[in-house]
Amino acid sequence: MIVGAVRETYPGDRRVALTPYVVPLLAKSKCEVLVEHDAGAAAGFPDGAYSEKGARIAADRRAVFAAADVIVQIRAWGANPERGRDDLALLRPGQLLVGFFDPLNAADAVRRVATGRVSLVAMELVPRSTRAQTMDALSSMATIAGYRAALVAAEHLPKMFPMLITAAGTSTAAKVLVLGAGVAGLQAIATARRLGGLVEAYDVRRAAEDEVRSVGAKFVDLGLELPQAEGAGGYARALGEEFGRRQRELLAPIVAQRDVVISTAAVPGLKAPILITAGAVAEMRPGSVIVDLAAEQGGNCEVTRPGEIVQHGGATVVGLVNAAAGAPFDASQMYARNATALLQHLIRDGALRLDPADEITAATLVTRDGEVCHPAVRERLGPVATGVGAKE
Repeated sequence: MIVGAVRETYPGDRRVALTPYVVPLLAKSKCEVLVEHDAGAAAGFPDGAYSEKGARIAADRRAVFAAADVIVQIRAWGANPERGRDDLALLRPGQLLVGFFDPLNAADAVRRVATGRVSLVAMELVPRSTRAQTMDALSSMATIAGYRAALVAAEHLPKMFPMLITAAGTSTAAKVLVLGAGVAGLQAIATARRLGGLVEAYDVRRAAEDEVRSVGAKFVDLGLELPQAEGAGGYARALGEEFGRRQRELLAPIVAQRDVVISTAAVPGLKAPILITAGAVAEMRPGSVIVDLAAEQGGNCEVTRPGEIVQHGGATVVGLVNAAAGAPFDASQMYARNATALLQHLIRDGALRLDPADEITAATLVTRDGEVCHPAVRERLGPVATGVGAKE
């Protein structure tokens, strides 16, 4: 079986889905690895490094799609709407496509892949279970995103994070607030603390308070009666509008007194909740910075623009998009290990085995045999998911 990796086409993304390190691991599953020429170069993995591990190098993208039984990407079409569509013409019936796809929001892309009789495994649907822990690419990328968010904040803040006592006087430490204490939030907390900031964090999930304290930050208690905010897989779930309104009101004066706010709150498949109003941003001190990691889902801040840096009052609002791509070497290594672990689960002795009774396969398999087979995706797509098959 041939497993292929191609160059990422999402704007500014320098990662690669497979690294030289995983080539011998896939060989143990009787898989041959085929890599597009220079696919890993921007991440620090030249063609020679792949060849040394036993991979073959293809002259171009088309050659990989033509030969590979499995195509592994980081951001496949649904998660790469501008440029990913070009790959549709290269896919062929019977292939397996593995990558982030945003299947709950990419109705047309899912339908077209199903129509082409391509099997799709979506990496963001890997369950957060003990068995699937090594396959959890979403958590891997969130770890890097949280780290990058703290560095981006430090870059834009006109003061240093740590308190310094010098002959010229004392500079106070930056006050940092992290909204959302999932994987990205906890890494943002840890990184901001290592930079010397005074860090606080807030989350609606009851379990988050202990997690925040475990990485050395102070938990912000708004005095609200927290609802059951944890959904399936440990992710936050959507809450009522009245709770959201009150939450924004109570957060506003806290946000106004912070030098840096890093927001990470997201609900899978839904628009990100608004936590910071435009009015709250306007009250922030001159030079303050907001880094919005939820920008791709609409943002936690009302003035966020995905991929842009906005000045609002005296504050800078960074709509950070594809944050993990900012550390392409380690992001590629982590993603490749996650994807390889999943492939080793799906491939036995060189043969693909998509067992619908297996919990990991059932959770991640979106399309197969011309149909949208994932229940949650079918429910979200509605009529789009019906009538998809060879006759269409």
